[in-house]
Amino acid sequence: MEGKFEGDMGSHNHNPCVEIAMEIHKVETPPKRSSLQKISNRLKETFFPDDPLRQFKGQSTKQRWILAFQYIFPILQWGPHYNLNLLKSDVVSGLTIASLAIPQGISYAKLANLPPIVGLYSSFVPPLVYAVLGSSRDLAVGPVSIASLLMGSMLRQEVSPTLDPILYLQLAFTSTFFAGLFQASLGFLRLGFIIDFLSKATLIGFMAGAAIIVSLQQLKALLGITHFTKEMGLVPVMSSVFHNTKEWSWQTILMGFCFLVFLLVTRHISIKKPKLFWVSAGAPLLSVVVSTLFVFVSKAQHHGISVIGKLEQGLNPPSWNMLHFHGSHIGLVLKTGVITGIISLTEGIAVGRTFAALKNYQVDGNKEMIAIGAMNVVGSTTSCYITTGAFSRSAVNHNAGAKTAVSNIIMAVTVMVTLLFLMPLFQYTPNLVLGAIIVTAVVGLIDLPAAYQIWKVDKFDFVIMLCAFFGVIFISVQEGLALAVGISIFKMVLQMTRPKTVVLGNIPGTDIFRNKHQYKDAVTVPGFLILSIQAPISFANSNYLNERILRWIQDYEEEETKSHSDLRFVILDLAAVSAIDANGVMFFQELRRVLEKKGVELVLVNPVGEVMEKLQKADGTHELLQPNNLYLTVGEAVSSLFSSMKVVSC
Repeated sequence: MEGKFEGDMGSHNHNPCVEIAMEIHKVETPPKRSSLQKISNRLKETFFPDDPLRQFKGQSTKQRWILAFQYIFPILQWGPHYNLNLLKSDVVSGLTIASLAIPQGISYAKLANLPPIVGLYSSFVPPLVYAVLGSSRDLAVGPVSIASLLMGSMLRQEVSPTLDPILYLQLAFTSTFFAGLFQASLGFLRLGFIIDFLSKATLIGFMAGAAIIVSLQQLKALLGITHFTKEMGLVPVMSSVFHNTKEWSWQTILMGFCFLVFLLVTRHISIKKPKLFWVSAGAPLLSVVVSTLFVFVSKAQHHGISVIGKLEQGLNPPSWNMLHFHGSHIGLVLKTGVITGIISLTEGIAVGRTFAALKNYQVDGNKEMIAIGAMNVVGSTTSCYITTGAFSRSAVNHNAGAKTAVSNIIMAVTVMVTLLFLMPLFQYTPNLVLGAIIVTAVVGLIDLPAAYQIWKVDKFDFVIMLCAFFGVIFISVQEGLALAVGISIFKMVLQMTRPKTVVLGNIPGTDIFRNKHQYKDAVTVPGFLILSIQAPISFANSNYLNERILRWIQDYEEEETKSHSDLRFVILDLAAVSAIDANGVMFFQELRRVLEKKGVELVLVNPVGEVMEKLQKADGTHELLQPNNLYLTVGEAVSSLFSSMKVVSC
């Protein structure tokens, strides 16, 4: 062997009683805290990691009230400093995203099986609420494709939007209310970590699968099919397409293909040259205008081209009396509200944080949850369905130079003008152009580079991503999502119940010890089995750790006959063990007794505060934490114990 410690052993062969000199540092006991202090600290770290009250320290009572109102209503923070230059930028960006929001709002409402006018209602009230409560400068609020698809697919399972449109509309508004209530509750109770169960891999697979399902659903409009399946899966959709070939309309296909190509080309131009963002931003509205004029002039609605039809004119009517809190459908609206709430909340916060990072400012996740939740609760009482921050509109808003949330107000005012005066113009808008707009919007949800990156980094995450993707495509949207979340939780449980334990070896010429599998030149010190436990120790993994360590010992004993070295010490490096429970304490006690019967000593290295404190309380006989069994570093432990072995041999 060529380690530092073997070198020391060899250099003293002429006098084996000489000790190796090395300063040994004491493992300090953590300062005592009461149970109330511990609980308070744990709650603070769990629910208030950002310490929102720190800004109130040292402030006068008046200033604290001002800061409190600014915290609740972020518009009061930047509003007093607003000026004409900021307004110019926000007007340009607001008008730009309005040109995108109007056709998308109509399209996404149809995706949720709702009247097209509801999509415009949802682009008017919610942005106004968000402008007051939201903390993002770039987030553009409105309906989004995935939440629309989810709501439509879940509600249609029990209620037909064509046979019972009033009840369906009531359930949509009620689901939106519960979604907003759930979102706001997460913010108020600071339970945002719940949405973290939707991992990046799950979201990428889910979004890609949903994008394909959404695109396939648009074949009804792009092919002119009238009898189309109500199911969402790939097989029934494709079966419906090819079993109804007699309904295909060549006029619809030709016109739809032209607009789809036009929209995809403009999207490609804006991706390649971000300064030309206005090309893709204005393309949907231009497509709506051109197609509407063409249908109106050519009377194409009489030649196989289906149109939206007459839309109601006027602002959002109140819908609080349509909220449905009783009856047999209460379970459906609760489930729909929670699922669509989580998905839309995850998307909105992710989009907000993405653009905040680009402009180097902070977005408060809990305030965003409250803002998004509040705008959905208010929206549900003003004829709006589920809304959040959309990536496509937010990207346009960002590229157009938005400075504050006033861009949302400008967009809402533009939609208001449309609702009041321009609705008759949409009567001849063909459904095929709405289908083309939706396909163009959801194509961006298929993130192949991110999928490839996941494949390179973590194969298990890649499997989770595929489960979400194929689950959405072949089963259903909500079951696919549930499957992926379930596998993600299983992975987390597996990591918790089967923590990593690695054998450490000495880097030659140093007192550094590293994983022997990773560092090939790391060598074993005779008589020592040095292990690193790399996870908290709890009831979920204590039995496994006990069995795994005993197996390491058996492997070492099998090698004894070759190396002629008896095992004297088992050293556990606890630096990565951040927490321990009662089962974990019993694990150490039982392991010490088992090793004692074998004539082997258990040595602990660098237990952190909580672990050290609990071991001390449980070690009434002071057998586990004796000075010669507790060290600060592995190097100090091996040096000290190696010296004692040589002294004993004298």
